[in-house]
Amino acid sequence: MSKKLFVGGLSWDTDNGGLRQAFEKYGTIDDARVITDRETNRSRGFGFVTFVDGEDAQTAMNGMNGVQLDGRAIKVDIATDRR
Repeated sequence: MSKKLFVGGLSWDTDNGGLRQAFEKYGTIDDARVITDRETNRSRGFGFVTFVDGEDAQTAMNGMNGVQLDGRAIKVDIATDRR
């Protein structure tokens, strides 16, 4: 079962590749995406990383929460569905 993580506090300079690279040491990633504004195409400062294995996601969340990425301390948590 895959597990999606919310990653907040991203630098404007962090892109999809940088986000993936920062998390891939924790396991196989299905998707890593920085959310961008539709009109300006600029980062909105958050993104999502989806791991193939839920245990890898938990390890990544514990290991990356509060870590500096591109000069900003990021916040990592389990993503929740918007309803």
